[in-house]
Amino acid sequence: MLARRTLIASGLSVAAIGILGYGFWPRLDGYHEEAERQRQLLTSDPTLQDLVRMSTLAANGHNTQPWKYRLTDAGVEILPDLSRRTEVVDPDDHHLYVSLGCAAENLVVAAGAHGRPADVTIQSSHEARIDIMLGNGSPVGDTLYQAIPFRQSTRSAFDGQPISASDIDLLNTAAQQDGVSVLIVTEPAELQTISDFVVEGNSAQMDDPAFVAELRDWLRFSPNEAINYADGLFSACSGNPVMPDWIGGRFFDAFFTKDAENAKYRDHIGSSAGVAVFIGDQADPLHWIRVGRSFERFSLQATALGIRNAHINQPIEVPSLRSRFARWLGMPNARPDLVVRFGRAPALPMSLRRPVQDVIVY
Repeated sequence: MLARRTLIASGLSVAAIGILGYGFWPRLDGYHEEAERQRQLLTSDPTLQDLVRMSTLAANGHNTQPWKYRLTDAGVEILPDLSRRTEVVDPDDHHLYVSLGCAAENLVVAAGAHGRPADVTIQSSHEARIDIMLGNGSPVGDTLYQAIPFRQSTRSAFDGQPISASDIDLLNTAAQQDGVSVLIVTEPAELQTISDFVVEGNSAQMDDPAFVAELRDWLRFSPNEAINYADGLFSACSGNPVMPDWIGGRFFDAFFTKDAENAKYRDHIGSSAGVAVFIGDQADPLHWIRVGRSFERFSLQATALGIRNAHINQPIEVPSLRSRFARWLGMPNARPDLVVRFGRAPALPMSLRRPVQDVIVY
């Protein structure tokens, strides 16, 4: 979802790779097998653990998977895992609670597709929690459910082609959620302005050593490292080369530069059909969770239509820039919550998730 960083700039030297020799480079076979295993659709009459697995395939910032699940007689509770906070990029846990909303919507969609209608209550006093009570009924909503294993944040250039008005209507309809507004931007001049905001925000973040260090902590360079951690941002999922762990950090330090990242984002936004901005009515965990639910349905509907999306959240992650961005949107008193580009492109490798038993608490 929310994870959006490319590890290594496009200036990566082919000659440098050649000097080291491709024999050192890890293979992805085992990684793909694990990703496919994790993303199997459910069989009939799924258990609560099965529904949790579907839930964890949701979008989330830096693929930190900042959630815990408690199974109850009535259903499932989703709680924040504050040990997985990203304190620099997300100091007020905004992205964390948006991620919980995404996870809740995946569970609701998967349960509904198997005849388990869900009643969702957000407990926002003290530490926010999502209570999902499951009933019994007829299966519904199979289209979004079928999209769950294939949804991803596709951090690559798109094909530059427009999306039909009818498809945009479907995206808007899917994203409807009480307390959330969605603005769709497709005009080239406005997309250029958003690109300017993204580059300004990215420049500020790249100039912050704490931001770069936090991002680096969540990077995974080799398939073995990605499988062992089962979280974070694996280089192949951003369309970048995989490499041994002992090389990856050095390559990151050498090629992850402000100019290269800014050029990449210019290209990515310029190749996109449009940008969607999600805005909660209030800036609190209740509405951030609602924003997550809205975005996850948007993303699943996009996936069902063959449309990719990726986050470009810099304008809302830099506080001094966020208020200017809100004024440009014509909503000066609002806090924009998510900025997402969309368009068509081939899929990239899927990210991994931690085992279900590691996220369930008793």
